Amino acid sequence: MFFYLSKRIAIPNNVKLKCISWNKDQGFIACGGEDGLLKVLKLETQTGRMLDAKLRGLAAPNNLSMNQNLDGHSGCVQVVTWNEQYQKLTTSDQNGLIIVWMFYKGSWYEEMINNRNKSVVRSMSWTADGQKICIVYEDGAVIVGSVDGNVLSHPELRSRLS
Repeated sequence: MFFYLSKRIAIPNNVKLKCISWNKDQGFIACGGEDGLLKVLKLETQTGRMLDAKLRGLAAPNNLSMNQNLDGHSGCVQVVTWNEQYQKLTTSDQNGLIIVWMFYKGSWYEEMINNRNKSVVRSMSWTADGQKICIVYEDGAVIVGSVDGNVLSHPELRSRLS
């Protein structure tokens, strides 16, 4: 069985998106782009009669239950990644600023900020259990950190990473 989702979402001032990530467990979508744009969206879940209508092939309305702009980045947001186990979102911009966001009482809030001030983040990924994150910088630095913000490992590679 295949599903197809189509939903037009207005992006302010025609800002270009650079990254997107889906939290499949909770249904959130994060998208980042130019001028510090960071949005978290969530589609309303359909149950009962609406679900029956979908199964019969009838169109059902799909509304956003969340469309939140997150303020904190000034540069282009380039990397977004989810920690589904701890309901956290981690983002990074072209200036190397990393922000960890937490979900609390129905909204997303800034929890931690880190700026190495040396290089741009090229990739980030949380472990499956959500306990650790690996952050890879363009200048070859690789940082492994814990969910509570502590640095566990900091090897330096001798090459630029992309």
